[in-house]
Amino acid sequence: MLALRLARGAHPLVLTRRLLVAAAAAGVGFLLLCTLGYAVGHPERSSASVLRLLWCALPLAATVQFAVAVARTDPSTRPRPGLSAIGLGPARLTAIAAASTAVACALGSMVALLFYLHLRGDITGLPFDGAAADLLAADEPIPLAAALTLLAVLPVVAATAAGLALRPRTAPAAPEGAEKPMPSGLPWGIALVAVGLAVETYAGRSGAAGGLPLPGRFDGNPAGVLAGWVLTAFGLAMAGPGITHGCGRLLQAARPGAVRLLAGRVLMDESRRIGRPLGVVSAVVSGILAAAALYDTDTGSDAFGPLTGLGASLILACTTATLLTAALESKQGRAHTTEALLRIGAPPTVLRTAALMRAGALLAVFLPLTWLVAELAALPLTG
Repeated sequence: MLALRLARGAHPLVLTRRLLVAAAAAGVGFLLLCTLGYAVGHPERSSASVLRLLWCALPLAATVQFAVAVARTDPSTRPRPGLSAIGLGPARLTAIAAASTAVACALGSMVALLFYLHLRGDITGLPFDGAAADLLAADEPIPLAAALTLLAVLPVVAATAAGLALRPRTAPAAPEGAEKPMPSGLPWGIALVAVGLAVETYAGRSGAAGGLPLPGRFDGNPAGVLAGWVLTAFGLAMAGPGITHGCGRLLQAARPGAVRLLAGRVLMDESRRIGRPLGVVSAVVSGILAAAALYDTDTGSDAFGPLTGLGASLILACTTATLLTAALESKQGRAHTTEALLRIGAPPTVLRTAALMRAGALLAVFLPLTWLVAELAALPLTG
């Protein structure tokens, strides 16, 4: 109840972010219900139904990541002086953040259920009654318990992830003289990318039997190719903080001025916060580019069904929104530093130039990297 009251009195921008989480949850819920409808309509294809359900884990993971990023930037979850005296300590605020995340995702799941039943024709009196009856197996009854169980997965997982991300913890003291924060996942990330590309190449060249049926009609590729892409995506996400930290070091190389020094230090300090979402966006964009290259060669215009497009759009939208939310969190985290610089007479143009320099450095590194990974990922499938 307290989470609902805080949501009602929140800033419009905060409410907008929560509504976006609810919209993403609605999309994921609709994909899960469509998978359930496929299983009900094709009981003889149980293995294909399981694989479709596993594919839905990708948009679900992207939505959970976005929900956690929104919870981290929620002003109502930040500890403030005096709140502990009225029982709102760090642990209670973490519980409120988890509850708010669960409420937003549950709202989206309910919208997905209503929309799904409407397209099946079970709910009438609105436009598009039963418009997708054939696709959604309207001639078969949907088990309500199974539908509610699937729809409960996202709110539970998102609330748990938000609670774990925001739980009170004490950071270990850094050794004297150590660099602050120095990401250590770059070698492991590079190794995962290499392994993922090798798996894709082997699966694509060997013509392994058994295509992975996605929600739609894009089901002609070996499962090993998609498994390799998942490994590549994990590798890019793991390497993102290290690459961002390296961009900050490059900006400060060769006798930097005040602007380059400021831009580089900010990138190094915020490398963990924005590096991982940036790596995830790079992985998603590289996957979309590889799929587009495959689409242009030999799969034809019927390769991508509507549900495949919905899942890909959800992944791209949620990962991009997560990156923008992480950038906003980074800006909020250095608000005191910005105010201090302005107080001592730093021109606002210096701060804007430093921001543009940071964005340019990241684009100059991540755009070629994304294109290279996409080309290497598409090569085994395009010949």
